[in-house]
Amino acid sequence: MEVIIQPNAAAATQLVARLIAKALRQNPRLVLGLATGRTMERVYALLADMHKQEGLDFSRCRTFNLDEYVGLPPEDNHSYRFYMNHHLFSKINIDRRNTHLPDGMASDLDAACARYEHVIRQAGGIDFQLLGIGHDGHIGFNEPLSALRSRTRAKTLTPQTVAANGPLFGDQARMPRRALTMGVGTILDSKRCALLATGKTKADILAKAVEGPITAMVSASALQLHPHCTIVVDEEAAARLEGKDYYRFIFQNEPEWKEFR
Repeated sequence: MEVIIQPNAAAATQLVARLIAKALRQNPRLVLGLATGRTMERVYALLADMHKQEGLDFSRCRTFNLDEYVGLPPEDNHSYRFYMNHHLFSKINIDRRNTHLPDGMASDLDAACARYEHVIRQAGGIDFQLLGIGHDGHIGFNEPLSALRSRTRAKTLTPQTVAANGPLFGDQARMPRRALTMGVGTILDSKRCALLATGKTKADILAKAVEGPITAMVSASALQLHPHCTIVVDEEAAARLEGKDYYRFIFQNEPEWKEFR
C-alpha cells in the first residue's frame, strides 16, 4: 500500500484521474472498476475533459461498477446506472454494452451476483479499481462485519449508511435498505486499485483503514493486503495518519511518481 498526500481535494482528485488516464493509454482494453458518490463526480468530470480535450479513448474499455441498489430500475435517477450515465458514460466514447453494474432488479439476486462474478472473470479480471471510503470504512457496500474473502452478493445496509445516503433520496424512507456489491475478496483480486479520500470527515476512518489492524469491522483495512494499492488523500483527510511525513518522503523520492509530482 502506498499513500500519496496532496495539498487539497482538487490536487488529489486530479492525480487519481491522471492515474486512470495513464492506465487506459497503456492498455486501451483496460478493465476498469468504478465507484460512485460525490467524490467520484470530480474524477469523472476530469476524465470527460481529458476525452474531449486530449482524445482520451474509452472505445475499447470495459467497466464494472462496485455496487447497485436493490429494487431501483436503471432509469431511476437514484440508481447507480443513472449516476454513471449522467456523470461519465454520456460524456465519453464508451460502448454502453461494455459497461456493467450489478442487476439490482433481478428476480434471483444470488444468481445475478454469480453472473456478475462470471462476467468479471470472462473479462480477465479488473485491471484498475477505483474506490472511495465510507464513513465507517466500507468500500463498495461492504459494511462492517463483511468477510474479507467475500464475493459479489446482496448486502443489507447499516442504519448509519441509510442515514448518510438518505438525504440524496429526498426522503430517507425512499432509500433502499439493500444493495448488491462486489465483495472485499472481489476488490482484492483487482490488479491495481486506487482509493480517493478527501476532507476532514474522512481523517479518523482513513487512519484506521491505513494504519490500524486488518479487521472485518473496517472493510477498507483489507486493502493493506493488496499488492498494488494507492491511497490518494488531501491534507485534511491525512490529518490523523502517523506516517504522513514518511508518505510524503516516499512520494518525493520514488521514481514511479516522478511524472505526478
